[in-house]
Amino acid sequence: MGKQRSYESDDITVYFDGSRCIHAARCVHGLPTVFNAEARPWIQPTQSSADEIAKVVGQCPSGALTYERRDGGPAEAVQEEVTITAAKDGPLYLRGTISVVDQDGRPVEARGRMALCRCGASKNKPFCDNSHIESGFTSA
Repeated sequence: MGKQRSYESDDITVYFDGSRCIHAARCVHGLPTVFNAEARPWIQPTQSSADEIAKVVGQCPSGALTYERRDGGPAEAVQEEVTITAAKDGPLYLRGTISVVDQDGRPVEARGRMALCRCGASKNKPFCDNSHIESGFTSA
């Protein structure tokens, strides 16, 4: 997988794995003072509360964003029930405690959220990399 970067404040550390990001932009739209693609660094956790950041990170459908509380706040919750949702003309969104292996049978780092390729065109299998857009994949 890609290199994971960390961004810290006194209260929370936000981790970003660009190899899993599908640019759904829920972070940018959810908390633009913290997640700003035009700024450097693009994640600035000192700009909001740990609670607000945790809430927005939890909406990341791919698991590219995760966090660790440093203030004693609650850890990131993993949904108990495993769910798989097929996005129209897009990836499979998985939530819950999930074990995934890649095409060579190697375990993939478990996370509570993933976006898996279903168009077959991703260059980052088993993860979606938005190749479905360019390939013209439709789920109909």
